[in-house]
Amino acid sequence: MAEHDDDNVVVIGLGRFGGQVAQSLQNLGHEVLGIDSDPRIVQDWSDRLTHVVEGDATDTDALRQLGVAEFGRAVVGIGTNLETSVLTVLTLAEVGVDEIWAKATSVKHGKILSRVGARHVIYPEAEMGERVAHLITGRMLDYIEFDDGFAIAKVRAPAEAVGRSLADIGLRSRWGVTVVGVKLPGEDFTYARPETVVPKGCLLIVAGHTKKVETFAARS
Repeated sequence: MAEHDDDNVVVIGLGRFGGQVAQSLQNLGHEVLGIDSDPRIVQDWSDRLTHVVEGDATDTDALRQLGVAEFGRAVVGIGTNLETSVLTVLTLAEVGVDEIWAKATSVKHGKILSRVGARHVIYPEAEMGERVAHLITGRMLDYIEFDDGFAIAKVRAPAEAVGRSLADIGLRSRWGVTVVGVKLPGEDFTYARPETVVPKGCLLIVAGHTKKVETFAARS
C-alpha cells in the first residue's frame, strides 16, 4: 500500500468552493493537485495552481494514473451534480485516500457522501448562512461553530468585566464560557490567564457550548 503524504491534498472540482479551497491550501504551503472535468476551468486555474489536470474523477484507473492514491487528503468540491459527487467520493475511497472532505448541498446528499466514504461533510451555504445570521445581530464580531455543539466567538467585553481580572469575573462559573484570549485594537492577541485584567474597549475570544456562548454574547 502506498505511503500517504499528509501535506499533499487533491482537490476535485474547481468551481467557486473547490477553487477557493485549492488556492487557500496552496497559499498555506501545501502541495495541491487540482482536478476538473471541464477543460475551460482547468485552463483558467493553470496559472494559479502548480498542478492542474483535466480528468474524470469517477474513473478509478484515471485517479490511479494521476497518483491520487499517494495523497493523504482529498476535497470534493462538486455540488451541483449529486451522482458525480457521490461517485467521486466512492472512487477516492476505492483508491485508498483516507481523509475525504466533501461538499454537500443537502442533508440527504451529506448522508450519502458519509456512507460511501466521506469522513467530513461540508455544508458551505448552510454554515455560512448561520454564521452570517449571528454576525447580523451585532452580538458577535466573529463566530465559528463546530459539529459537536461547541463554538468560539469574538465579542466585545461587557461593561461589567472592564477593569476586573478574569478570576474575579468568574465567567466560567457564571456563564459556562471560557475566555481564550484578549485583544485590543492595534495590539497583539494575549492568551487569557486568571490574573488577566480586562481593559476598556477590548475584544474577548470566548469558547464553550454554543448556547452558552450565544447567551454570553448577548450581554456584550
